[in-house]
Amino acid sequence: MKSLHKEGLDPSQKRRMLHKAVSPDFLDPTFEWRRIFSEVWGTFLLVVVAAGGAMMVVISKGVVTQAMAVTAPGLMVMAIIYFMGEVSGAHLNPAVTLAFALRRNFPWSRVPNYIFAQIIGGVTAALFLKFMFGTVGHLGATVPGNGIDDARALAMEVLLTAGLVNTILGTASGARNIGSNGAIAVGGYIILAGLWASPISGASMNPIRSLAPDLVRGDLSTSWIYVLGPLLGALIGVFFEWILKGRATAAGTIAAQGTLGMDD
Repeated sequence: MKSLHKEGLDPSQKRRMLHKAVSPDFLDPTFEWRRIFSEVWGTFLLVVVAAGGAMMVVISKGVVTQAMAVTAPGLMVMAIIYFMGEVSGAHLNPAVTLAFALRRNFPWSRVPNYIFAQIIGGVTAALFLKFMFGTVGHLGATVPGNGIDDARALAMEVLLTAGLVNTILGTASGARNIGSNGAIAVGGYIILAGLWASPISGASMNPIRSLAPDLVRGDLSTSWIYVLGPLLGALIGVFFEWILKGRATAAGTIAAQGTLGMDD
């Protein structure tokens, strides 16, 4: 499918093209169950790899290193964007869903279903990990690092998520969302954030990635950091995207909503 981010089109032409792109496919309720399943399955895979990788560092006694554990989620997100990004947009993260909605790339009416699907996927993944390995390594939970207080962990999650949201929105706003660049940029950012910042806060950037293990292991003492931090970061990321790019684009809407049911 050709990008809709073209120069020389007047606003009315762009609106007509955008309407053609998202209707009737994205507005057709017969596809909704596939989008919801996509978010459940994608979030399950992300949390299994992210939390499971942290557990494997402990279980393997160093065979799986911390660097490997923080690299795995980025590669998983990259793969998910490739194999089913066109179905649901591959949000996998309430902060991303809210960012797309705030950016006006995604309808607010769809937000509750997407977040519910992400919760189901994340909690199911945490239950699977507990069944397989118990609660070793605190079930892969993200917690502030040794000597790091809650305020600094929160600040780090805000910063990292703002960068993640800028990466996602920026690569979805124009021709760069076509082909491999979007998936590589997002996956690469997640790896980079984990490599340098995981000792500070765990580099979660995703409320469900952190909340799901906390719920299953029954310890919510630091969960607020990983809910509030990414949500604040998402707000900042959306604001920065507006400064950088101005109004939302048709291409960004397609990236946020997927192209399920669309004829090429």
